[in-house]
Amino acid sequence: MELFLEQLPIVVRSLNIGFVQTLKLFFITLIGAFPLGLVIAFGSMSRFLPLRYFTKLFVWIIRGTPLMIQLLIVYFFPGLVLHNPIWGSGESGRFLAASLAFIVNYACYFSEIYRGGIQAVPVGQTEAGLVLGMTKSQIFFQVTLLQMIKRIVPPMSNEIITLVKDTSLSRIIALQEIIWAGQAFMKGSQGIAGAIWPLFFTAIYYLIFNGILTVLLGRLEKKLEYFK
Repeated sequence: MELFLEQLPIVVRSLNIGFVQTLKLFFITLIGAFPLGLVIAFGSMSRFLPLRYFTKLFVWIIRGTPLMIQLLIVYFFPGLVLHNPIWGSGESGRFLAASLAFIVNYACYFSEIYRGGIQAVPVGQTEAGLVLGMTKSQIFFQVTLLQMIKRIVPPMSNEIITLVKDTSLSRIIALQEIIWAGQAFMKGSQGIAGAIWPLFFTAIYYLIFNGILTVLLGRLEKKLEYFK
């Protein structure tokens, strides 16, 4: 018990540093994937057939392959194949590579949710807007968008919760997120080796963060109930 109390501040400090990295990856992914997903959704619904087919093929590839493989390709392909290691070997380079892979991956998943939400809005509302003299952009932002948001909140919430846990995959390219920090104490870190209990503490971080997100997303869903 005495040894545990001595190690606890060291472990918590290291896990906090790793969790900050996890949070940064989480929020940057959302900031990039939300707008990119909408752009991809428009591409998959485009009347220009080459663009539509290319977009659908791209989404199929990204959704059909593991995120872990995408991380490895994004990080190692420039250096091993193109002989141009653009990411370097530092933590910042690994973080940029992970961010790019996560943004593209989740943008493709979000695009399908966006597409379903947009197509679920009755076509008659668009036609009514055109009759009233509204432009297509006005109809989208003033009529379609708010109704789409109401429809996509539940599936989007599931993807956001999944993203919290998926950030742990970034350790495959040695990004020092919270799981990496917890696992390091098994191998030997800061004078502590063979300790598995820090990994259980990482689960507590995830549970608390997911709990907060669940409450916030639940409140958002209730606020949008007036669209029913």
